Amino acid sequence: MGNPTVRSMDSTDRTDTPDRMKGGGLAVFSVAFALWITMAGTTAPTPLYPLYGEQFGFTPFTVTVVFAVYALGVVLGLLLFGRLSDQVGRRPVLIAATLLSVCAAAVFLVAQNVGVMLVARVVSGFSAALVTGAATASLAERLGPTARVKPATIALFANMGGLACGTLLAGVLADVAPSPLRTPWVVMLVLAAIGMLGVMVNGESCAHRTGFSLQFQPLHVPSEIRSDFLRSAMAAGSGFAVLGVLTAVTGLFLGTVLNETSHALTGLVVFIAFACTALGQLLVRALKPATALPAACLGLIVAAALIATSMATGTLAPLLIGAAVNGLATGIAVGHGIGSITTRSAPQHRGASVSTFFAILYSMLAVPAIGVGVLIRETSLRPAGETFSAAVAALSLCVLLSLVRTGRKAA
Repeated sequence: MGNPTVRSMDSTDRTDTPDRMKGGGLAVFSVAFALWITMAGTTAPTPLYPLYGEQFGFTPFTVTVVFAVYALGVVLGLLLFGRLSDQVGRRPVLIAATLLSVCAAAVFLVAQNVGVMLVARVVSGFSAALVTGAATASLAERLGPTARVKPATIALFANMGGLACGTLLAGVLADVAPSPLRTPWVVMLVLAAIGMLGVMVNGESCAHRTGFSLQFQPLHVPSEIRSDFLRSAMAAGSGFAVLGVLTAVTGLFLGTVLNETSHALTGLVVFIAFACTALGQLLVRALKPATALPAACLGLIVAAALIATSMATGTLAPLLIGAAVNGLATGIAVGHGIGSITTRSAPQHRGASVSTFFAILYSMLAVPAIGVGVLIRETSLRPAGETFSAAVAALSLCVLLSLVRTGRKAA
């Protein structure tokens, strides 16, 4: 890493006053919109996968690989560029993230085979990795600690709202607009370009920058809260695994099992899951720390049972309810884990600990999706979904039993 006492872009440091750097409400909106549209672009392919499968002739396993490549791109991006906005500033990183989002939409727009789709997903993963930390830090710097609406709350709703709205918007456009594999990407490209222009016209919010140095972000599990960290990561990772599988194969399930051809309905299922994940992260604030993670584990078990019921019976209602319950439980587990890291771990390792936490979550987003794809190829969709649901319930139950055992020892 660069020397923290050295500042890059000295001319910017001399000329940007605090008022100019904060930029007012328009700058805050621009940053939030850039975060929203970049994350929306990452889930936009979800309702389109069945159409791509028909056009390019690939299998459900290929869909899960295409999805997983995105998550692996996020993990690699976090490890390589997790501190980039601290080094070169928030504005350049936000511009780069939205530019990558534009590029991903453009690649999808002209895609003619699976290889091109994989490139688009990797680019999309890097855009998500870049935008999340830079936008969250920029909002905190522009609003300050005394703002009526907390920067973290705005970042949460922009992030999860983008993930939720991207799939719903693409699904609606695929149903009602001409050229269902082109129109959604034209809209995403235009919106991402607007987001890029928005962050370009506003000043930098970070006055102190260390200078660029390409280096892997070291992973760190805080020893002082190791047990709580790992339990939170496993519970939240279980929820992320469900989110990943829902994102990858919901369209396939609705089309082949329920005979529902509406792309907007596919988008709605994933919208519910991500929107409830945001609500869960807010709900954790009302729960006692000792009850948050057990509640999340119970919710994940219930959600897995509901999704398995939907698979076994071929009915929609349990899938919708299961997506909502899984989202709430996942949000609670994520909120509990981040809260533990930021309040109970050593300050000098918090950044690395948060990066490690999310690296685990995004790995859990990708790997189980590929596993489900393998199961679908070897058996069929229904037994694969039921087996996956049982695995999620078992992992959540193990975390819950571990919490109960620890509680008894403490008592």
